[in-house]
Amino acid sequence: MIVFELTNTEDHPIYRELEASNGSRQYDFLRSMVLAAVQAQQVWLSQQIIKALNYQAIACLHTNPGEFRPCPVRVGSYLPPEHFRVQAQMDSFVNLVNSQWATTDAVALASLVLWRLNHIHPFINGNGRTARAACYFVLCVKAGGWLPGNRILPELLRENRDEYVEALRAADASLATGPLDLTLLHRMIERLLAQQLAEAGVLVPPAAAPPKQ
Repeated sequence: MIVFELTNTEDHPIYRELEASNGSRQYDFLRSMVLAAVQAQQVWLSQQIIKALNYQAIACLHTNPGEFRPCPVRVGSYLPPEHFRVQAQMDSFVNLVNSQWATTDAVALASLVLWRLNHIHPFINGNGRTARAACYFVLCVKAGGWLPGNRILPELLRENRDEYVEALRAADASLATGPLDLTLLHRMIERLLAQQLAEAGVLVPPAAAPPKQ
């Protein structure tokens, strides 16, 4: 059963109820994967983890959960790469993240993950949820464990959607005039992560200026 095919809208109560249930399962899965990665010392990002995060987000809501999209998609005015380019772009993306894992600070690497997954838009649906979860996976694994907070970064990003979308668009726009610039996204992640930790009673040292990618 694919709920979206039954409701034909994401605003239907049935869709919203399953979406919330999937979100809870994705949260539990994400936390389990962070702990497993740290304990097993598998400190890198894999396509299997990204696909599993997407599966948890959209199972029974949309077709092809946890699979790269087999068709074109459009996000407002933005047209992501053609579907037949997704696999190659994901290969390149994951290799880039892992090649920078040991030399790039956690927020900068998480910013790259968050932007690039949204830019490639590799799945039929749930790309934002997957990108935010993958971003948080990188932050936690780089930190050596699950970061505390009643409201974690993916939720705070969603609550600040307008600023979040603007930061993604600014990164996209930077490519037209020069190298990728993730400054706005970096600052937003840094601020919201500090908010999360402060709400959890964790003291956060002053942040350094974000580097350009």
